[in-house]
Amino acid sequence: MPDNQPLKNAVLTAIKTVRDPEIPVNIVELGLIYELSVQNETEVYIRMTLTTPNCPVAGDILKEVETKARAVDGVTKATVDLVWEPQWTKDLMSPAAKLELDMMGGEIPGQGKKEKFFKLGRI
Repeated sequence: MPDNQPLKNAVLTAIKTVRDPEIPVNIVELGLIYELSVQNETEVYIRMTLTTPNCPVAGDILKEVETKARAVDGVTKATVDLVWEPQWTKDLMSPAAKLELDMMGGEIPGQGKKEKFFKLGRI
């Protein structure tokens, strides 16, 4: 059965409001969402990763993604799976995210060591 594209778009818009508290870019632009699908017309499945397995707010981010997806009108169930394969790299970031990080005075992850993005071993 094909995805419910309008519902999928609404969920994508909702989860674009989720940000890692240490990185000023939403999780979609960071490339953390590997899969977003709608099953049985109203059930959302999200497969995602984080920038590092050591993320101190991992549980909070996952719960926020699930909560925001479930809050979309028409969603009856939201399942979020955290995966580590493939490993996240800066290459998964959108051009807009790379530009935003650079414009905000930080380095693009993996291309420098500004304290702003490397505290607590992040990125």
